[in-house]
Amino acid sequence: MGFFDFIKNAFFKKKSSKYYLSGFRQTSRSFNEKLNFLRKGYTVLNDAFLEELMITLIQSDIGVSTSQKIVDILRKKATNKNISYDDVKTLLYESMTEVYGDATYTIKEGSPTVIFLVGVNGSGKTTSAAKLAAKYTEEGKKVLLVAADTFRAGAIEQLAKWAKKLRIECLEGKENSDPSSVIVDGLRYAKEKGFDLVLCDTAGRLQNKTNLMNELSKMKRVAGREIPGAPHAVWLVIDATTGQNGLSQASVFMEATDVSGIILTKMDGTAKGGVILAIKDQLKVPVVYVGCGESVEALREFELDSYIYSIAEGINYDR
Repeated sequence: MGFFDFIKNAFFKKKSSKYYLSGFRQTSRSFNEKLNFLRKGYTVLNDAFLEELMITLIQSDIGVSTSQKIVDILRKKATNKNISYDDVKTLLYESMTEVYGDATYTIKEGSPTVIFLVGVNGSGKTTSAAKLAAKYTEEGKKVLLVAADTFRAGAIEQLAKWAKKLRIECLEGKENSDPSSVIVDGLRYAKEKGFDLVLCDTAGRLQNKTNLMNELSKMKRVAGREIPGAPHAVWLVIDATTGQNGLSQASVFMEATDVSGIILTKMDGTAKGGVILAIKDQLKVPVVYVGCGESVEALREFELDSYIYSIAEGINYDR
């Protein structure tokens, strides 16, 4: 059994496989079409082939610098210029995996554990908070949602509706109130009632970077006063359909607060799935969850093997 076949067999044994295949279908189809065209044009792995391969990677929104790294690694691995296309498939998989690097991620423990969700309006932040709450509740944790996005019209109501649907408690701030005061109220309530996990949906304004930094810094400061070490994780939610523009958004938030992980939403609505590699390579921040559809279950923990198989699965032309 070849290396890629081994990965394929392991992939289909996972419960997440159907979500990954569905969520990355557009990326895989686009990748498939470009690589199939490339396959027909070249019979050996030469500089011209590698140049075209790099263009294909860039078109999948992996970015110029990250694509160059993948191609450079593949070139070093390919000692035989006349290797088969199955070998190219394996080398490409290995090169992508190497560029992403360490895929492990752990949350600092707290009592309760506090997670901030940050991101621009429209990124899917509030919906992600609800889906995470459902996931952790199913795992047996007592979860509190805190609606601290007080500046976006309807954000509090949206989260409250999700909480009611999922039968999860939600502490609601008042519209246009100080989000830090909502965080304080939420954490005090969580301590009093013995919650295991607190998910805080925060404001996502980018119009004024100074205000954003001040707000996030204040929220982090007050959280730490209430619960030592809080927030124990800060996850930035990015709409995957924005592609490379998501990297620009991320850089602003990373200046404002200590982002420890990325949640990429709406993967099923874009062919730009390669941006995950660019994010990890350029920002040095791991992807912790990917949104592969609208259902609660479609927000999946990030699995590097499943991700790369899903976008590279289109290379398998014999299926």
